[in-house]
Amino acid sequence: MTQEIQKLRKMTGAGVMECKRAIEKAGGDMDKAVLIIRERGLVKAEKKSERTTGAGFLEAYIHNERVGILLELRCETDFVARSEEFKELAHILAMQIAAMDPENVDELLKQAYIKDESIDIDSLVKGVIAKFGENIRVERFCRYEI
Repeated sequence: MTQEIQKLRKMTGAGVMECKRAIEKAGGDMDKAVLIIRERGLVKAEKKSERTTGAGFLEAYIHNERVGILLELRCETDFVARSEEFKELAHILAMQIAAMDPENVDELLKQAYIKDESIDIDSLVKGVIAKFGENIRVERFCRYEI
């Protein structure tokens, strides 16, 4: 059971007890356990959506010297804003904006993720919210293209 918990933690970033409960509920089926954790994460993310995002990060991304993105990604604390995973999320979102050219934040969140079309951007962000335990919001972005 310990190896399964470690594997599930590595896949999802969820806590030890969360992984243990998910594996038990899924009857040992890792795919079902991942789905259970994602569902729980989405519920947790919804509960946090009203919390104030007073910290954040600006991501600047230039693709092939022809498309430029400036993205404001907000969170609740500087601790999360400085984390590598938060910065990676900002970079992923900037690449998504460069590739798919959404008109606004709502359209961005509805788009399928370019690296895994089985999930949308909103679910991707909510997964990170569940992992950190605090609200994360795409505040705004601008896209320039030559």
